[in-house]
Amino acid sequence: MLSGKNLAMKISRPAAVLAASAALLVAIATAAPRAEIIEQILVKVNGEIFTKTELEARQVTALRQRGQQVDANANDAQLRKLLDEVTPQLMVSVVDEMLLLQRGRELGYRMGDDQFTRILENIKKDNKIDTEEQFQAALKQENMTLADLRKSLERQMIVSQVQQNEVFGKIAVDDEEARRYYQSHLSEFTSAQTITLREIFIALPNDGANASVADDNTARARALEIRRRALAGENFEQLAAELSDAPSRANAGLIGPLNANDLSPDIKRLLEPMKVGDVTDVLRGAKGYQLLKLESQTAPQTLPFEQAREEISNRVFTDKRRQEFQRYLERVRAQAIIEWKNQDLKKAYELGIEQLKTAPTQ
Repeated sequence: MLSGKNLAMKISRPAAVLAASAALLVAIATAAPRAEIIEQILVKVNGEIFTKTELEARQVTALRQRGQQVDANANDAQLRKLLDEVTPQLMVSVVDEMLLLQRGRELGYRMGDDQFTRILENIKKDNKIDTEEQFQAALKQENMTLADLRKSLERQMIVSQVQQNEVFGKIAVDDEEARRYYQSHLSEFTSAQTITLREIFIALPNDGANASVADDNTARARALEIRRRALAGENFEQLAAELSDAPSRANAGLIGPLNANDLSPDIKRLLEPMKVGDVTDVLRGAKGYQLLKLESQTAPQTLPFEQAREEISNRVFTDKRRQEFQRYLERVRAQAIIEWKNQDLKKAYELGIEQLKTAPTQ
């Protein structure tokens, strides 16, 4: 769909081929000869029809939006599988959109000429379209006319207005709700302790593979001597830059800052009693000997409620908006007269509703 964000969507297979594959879901269930059908009605929602042609177009778009790679040599079973995956949620979206549009028209929502012109100018600007020729080429690439684009934009506008005025505009987050959320999600507003280290590493020959006792003793002696010099007051950074065999010598042995939660239990226990400036004993590793200096550390910090208030409100509002909108849709679905003319699509719709109930919270 031509929009401000995405003017020309690409598809991995010609639209005609995908449209033909999209027809499988309904064509198989239709016994009447195609030659006798002018336009096949699949469902009526409060008397408003949704047709086979519209379904095929929606299925093609759904596959596009998923970035679905369709093998040109795919057989009917493979194509049907792809369509079975997208059709349940597609049909729920179709019915919900029809219901929202109907409500919007009851409330008198429409897109005026001036509004359409402004939106059109924004689309051209966002997509860097400078000439009418470029715009017409973009419409052609999307297989759309200007009237098609206006209809699509008006539908989006009406749905958005219904959502805002019927649901979202009635939602508020009071201070008590925000504080409850803050207390129950305190860890999310608490930054972890950070630790910055410096290291000096003395490597064994061949990364410790088959190192002799003499090699081991020599490396350990070097590490002990460096530790002695560091404790005697020599600059650890300079020692690391001059004597360390680790790549970190290029940065004077600096490691971090590190999230304390990411450290291994052994390293945590090693660093726990240390104060800033302390140097560890010589540590034996698989490839050599190491010294660590605790360069700096920060304590965990919890963001005060007042500073987190805006983020908390946004989170709570988002949760409430999702929940209230789902309740709203459930009410309008229950009040609607939905007449299915195709049982396969009815089953797909019912499956889509069940999937919504079991889907994880977004």
